[in-house]
This record gives sequence, C-alpha cells and structure tokens, in this order.
Amino acid sequence: MERTRQRMRTGLGRLATLACALALVALTATAAGAADPDDDADDPLEGLNRSLYDVNRVLDGLLLKPAAMVYRGVLPEEVRDGVRNVLDNLKGPVILANDLMQGESTRAGVTLKRFAVNSTVGMLGVRDAASAEGLYRHDEDFGQTLAVWGIGGGPYLFLPLLGPTNPRDVTGMLVDNFVIDPWGHMARATDNDWFSYTRFGLDVLDTRARNIEALDDIERNQIDPYAFIRTTSRQRRASEILNGRPASGAR
Repeated sequence: MERTRQRMRTGLGRLATLACALALVALTATAAGAADPDDDADDPLEGLNRSLYDVNRVLDGLLLKPAAMVYRGVLPEEVRDGVRNVLDNLKGPVILANDLMQGESTRAGVTLKRFAVNSTVGMLGVRDAASAEGLYRHDEDFGQTLAVWGIGGGPYLFLPLLGPTNPRDVTGMLVDNFVIDPWGHMARATDNDWFSYTRFGLDVLDTRARNIEALDDIERNQIDPYAFIRTTSRQRRASEILNGRPASGAR
C-alpha cells in the first residue's frame, strides 16, 4: 500500500512538472514565438545565462571533464562506440514518434528499419548494422516537433549539464522522457529508475568524452566562448529543425 501511495505521489509530481513545462510552451508561443533565433541580441537572460555558464565551467572542470577523460582512457574506442550505438538505438522509439508527428513518413520508415535491424542483427544496438545497409541515423525530438508545429523557441537558456537550450526544447525533453519514451515507462513501472539514471549519465559522459578537444579549442581560441556557443548552437538547432533543408524549404 505504501509503495502504491509513493508511486501516486511520484506520478503526480511528474505530471505537475510536465504541466508547468507545457505552460512555458504556451507562453513561448504567444510571447516569444516571433523571435529571430539567429539574432544574437535575443538573449534577454544573458546575465543569468552567463552566470550559469560559469557554474557549468566549474562543474565541468571539477567533475565532468575528468570523468570523461577517465572514461575515454579506460575504455577502448570500440567499446565506447558500442556504448554510443546502444544509447542511440534506445532513442529509436522516441525518434520514430517524432518523425510521425512531424509528418516525415519516409524518415519514420528509416527509423523503424534501423531499430529493427540494430536490435537484432546489431545485437541490441551494440553494432550499427543498419548504417551498413544504407539506413543512416537521424535525430528527432519533441522540441523539434513543437518547432515544426509553429511553436517559437523563446529566450535562449544555458543550463548546467544540459548546455544551450530554450523553454521549448526543455519542454520537449520532458515530454520525450516522461511521456513518449517506452523504456522510461517500463523502468518506472518496475521500480528500476536506476536504468534511466544510468542511461542519462552514460549519455552525458559519452557526449562529453567525444567533445573534449572541440570544447578545449573553443575555450582557447574564442574571445567570448559563451557568445560563440550561443551562435553555433542556434544555427545547429535551426538546421536540425529543418532536417538539413534550406530555410526556404521550411513548412
């Protein structure tokens, strides 16, 4: 009985969090939907963002970068590639759902075939067997889906560990993880939340390990690393939303 009550309280807490996030999206759509994502002046929270960027640099220097260097030093590249392949394969159902919600039927077919091939021939995703068959990976998330539906991003945000983002994409992340992702539902239903935490931790660690040199280069060679990251992250996100198409091809 106590476990049931605990699950209900946890579920209500997550629903409340999601409701707040969706409220943020509504505000974003009405108040900030027309903002130009390529306008570097559109950073009304710049003071706070720069403070959080500095916090992130401290946390990264003390914890994340050293852990990423140990991870890369201990595990051979082939093993790290296998870890990344498994993590990417686990995202398949979320990518498929967002492909479909965006009306991308061809890309949805590729995602479904990739998941089937890599989950079987690829040994649960350890090997990216699908790419060898010409089924190349792409990424989709609910933040991109909201953008395709016409929801503006809102003000630029920099969050420790998560990095550059905005209210729409934070909401998308919550929806992907707590509404769409089937593995998260199964983990919570079976009291195996450790699986979700481990998966998230490995994703952050592996991503950081793959970007050690790139981030070091930004810190060394950019006059204002914060502004550089803000500009490049916005450009990359705009390209992701358009699925690589030129802006004139946006729907």
